[in-house]
Amino acid sequence: MNIQPDVVVIVATVRALKYNGGVAKADLSNENLAALEQGLPNLLRHIENITKVFGLPAVVAINRFPTDTEAELQLIYDKCKELGVNVALSEVWGKGSEGGKDLAAEVVRLAEGSSAKLQYSYDVNDSIMDKIHAIVTKVYHGAGVDYAPAAKKEIKRLEELGYDKLPICMAKTQYSFSDTPTLLGAPENFRVNISNVKVSAGAGFVVVYTGDIMTMPGLPKVPSAEKIDVDNDGKISGLF
Repeated sequence: MNIQPDVVVIVATVRALKYNGGVAKADLSNENLAALEQGLPNLLRHIENITKVFGLPAVVAINRFPTDTEAELQLIYDKCKELGVNVALSEVWGKGSEGGKDLAAEVVRLAEGSSAKLQYSYDVNDSIMDKIHAIVTKVYHGAGVDYAPAAKKEIKRLEELGYDKLPICMAKTQYSFSDTPTLLGAPENFRVNISNVKVSAGAGFVVVYTGDIMTMPGLPKVPSAEKIDVDNDGKISGLF
C-alpha cells in the first residue's frame, strides 16, 4: 500500500523548550523568555527536518499548560511565522474537543491543499551503515557514527542474511538529537555511538541501538499504575 502523510503535526510545549534552554525542571512554571528563545532552535530543527528533509507541510501544535504566559506563547508563534510555519494552540486537556478545533482546522486546511510528496533521508537499498550515517548527518545534524565491535559484527551478519535492505529504526534518547540526553537544544558536529543492532523481521526493520538506550518495556521504579485507585462510589483518583 502506497500510503503517505499529507501533513505533520509537531507538538511542542513552552516547558520543554525552556528546559532545552537550560531551565531546571523545578523552575519550568516561571516565565523565562530568554530561556525559551534559547531553547527554540530545538523546535526549529524539528520543523526543518519535516519541511526540508522529508518535504512535508507542518503545523506546530502548542500543547498549552496553565503556567504558560501569553508572552511565551507569542514568542513561539512569532518564531514559527518567520519560517512560514503555522501554529495552533491546543487546549484539549483543559477544554476537551473545543480546545482542539483550531488545530484540527489547520490540519484539514494543510492536508486538503497539500501536493507534497514524502521524501526520505536515505535510499532503502543503501547499506545499513550508509543509512545510519544519512540519518545521523541529515536528520540529527551529527558529524558521524562510531560503532562498537558488537555492532559491526552484527551488521555484517545481518547483511549476510539478506536483511540489509530493510529500513532503519533508531533506538535513541528522546531528550536530544544526539545519543547524550544532556546535550540539549540543536547541537551539531557530535558523533553518535552505535552499541548494537538487531533485526525485527516481523515488523520489517533493523533496530539500531545508540548509546546506553533501554528499549521497551521500561517502567520507572514506581509505575503510575500504583497511584491509581477507584473508591466505593466508582470515583477514580491518581490519573493526573
